[in-house]
Amino acid sequence: MKIAIDVRRIDDFGVGTYIRNLLNALSATDPDNQYTLIAAPGSHAAIDILSANFRAVPYLRSDLDRREHLRFASFVRGLNVDLVHIPLNRVPLVMPRPYVVTVHDIANLLFEDGAKFRLALRRFRFRRGLTRASKIMTVSAATRRDVQNLLALPDEQVRVVYSAPDPNFFRGDGDDPVAGALLRSRILERYQIHYPFLLYAGSIRPQKNIPRLIEAFAVARQTLSSHPVYRDLRLIIIGDEISRYPQVRRTVIQSRVEDSVRFLGFVPFETLRIFYAAAAAFVFPSLYEGFGLPPLEAMASGTPVVTSSVSSLPESTGDAAVLVNPENVFDIARGIEEVLLNEGLRTELIERGWEQAQKFNWFRTAREVVKIYLEAVQGRS
Repeated sequence: MKIAIDVRRIDDFGVGTYIRNLLNALSATDPDNQYTLIAAPGSHAAIDILSANFRAVPYLRSDLDRREHLRFASFVRGLNVDLVHIPLNRVPLVMPRPYVVTVHDIANLLFEDGAKFRLALRRFRFRRGLTRASKIMTVSAATRRDVQNLLALPDEQVRVVYSAPDPNFFRGDGDDPVAGALLRSRILERYQIHYPFLLYAGSIRPQKNIPRLIEAFAVARQTLSSHPVYRDLRLIIIGDEISRYPQVRRTVIQSRVEDSVRFLGFVPFETLRIFYAAAAAFVFPSLYEGFGLPPLEAMASGTPVVTSSVSSLPESTGDAAVLVNPENVFDIARGIEEVLLNEGLRTELIERGWEQAQKFNWFRTAREVVKIYLEAVQGRS
């Protein structure tokens, strides 16, 4: 088969992780099919290491440009491929078939904002893009249910193909523990971290529930104020720039934890890996997730996890996390206190977390994706 994949977002924080790992796994497991990667200029570093059956073709325009409904579709027709894979649900209105789509979540429909016209256009594009697709891949059974509830598509059209943590989170300190420990010390010193901390990593959009996380942290910190280890507990948030979310900053001030909460913005991968491994716990009380990759990344890094009992998160974390009600500040605080103070529970969570994270594997994902490519090209259900 000749497969085209739109990889213009390969450098993004979320979907970029999916694209990079899927390409690496396809390169390692599928020498037979030919892949054409539609790439933005400057993103070839991650592509150049792929096997010989992968080639990149440059495409200058963003998928956010409204004119791309016609331009991208015309560009794809000129590639002479059997199938196109759109790795997120931004499908041009006149996209030539056959194509397959990966749906990571439907948060932009469940947590809508903006003018009514734009919201209506977003919903129309969502429906058209998926109903015309030969196959739809969702990254969890929860997201599959969400799509089915909205569109009532045939069961055979929508398949669950799980994402997985980046394999680099599993490597620990590698073959040289001394060098690994030195790197960790150097990175933590760079950020002047000399205290125990809770970690959150991800975007700060409303559904991520960051204000309640901050309020729960304030409650837990008060409870632990005389604890010999955790009396100087901090909360570190890695993700979007805080200036875009004034409500989050207001919550920090109202909770009186200005000196205990740090916002670092986005950080390089190696720095993120070190922060995961160094955290006392990873706390992720999201209201909605399409898959819930950050908790699995923390588990792969050997860190206990507190996360929500809703959406896809129980599916991805299994019995390897402390589950809390994300709408109850005191329940989130209870989860934080349990995972910090119960040493037996911490040990169990670390062991179970490692095993749970390993259940998700990019090679397995790639093989399932290739099967779906074949079914789409052959027109089979």
